[in-house]
Amino acid sequence: MVTTVTSFGRSGVFDWLYQRVTAVVLLAYTLFIVGFIFFSDDFGYQSWSALFAQGWMRIFSLVALLSTLAHAWIGLWSVVTDYITSRTMGGKATVLRVLVQMLLGAVAVYYAVWGIEILWGV
Repeated sequence: MVTTVTSFGRSGVFDWLYQRVTAVVLLAYTLFIVGFIFFSDDFGYQSWSALFAQGWMRIFSLVALLSTLAHAWIGLWSVVTDYITSRTMGGKATVLRVLVQMLLGAVAVYYAVWGIEILWGV
């Protein structure tokens, strides 16, 4: 049986709930961006830059970025724990699963730092 030590939530129900909440955040962000692009009178660099210069948009973008990372982590955790199991890989499955999850976690942290640098960098 696979333990939930590296899971995002405390149980499958919490992971399911986190993934649904992050999906709603991502839907709201996507609809806002698409609406801004289509309903902007003068869509170009100036309006795009002015939008992202506002603090609320940076916070909204940060929440969307963190939601993307949480959503992806839960989804990838599910896939990794489903396909890298002792039944298919033998005794080394736990080590391989932890290594894959560490790699995915490192990529997620890198993307989070990079996104924060883009949003609030100089």
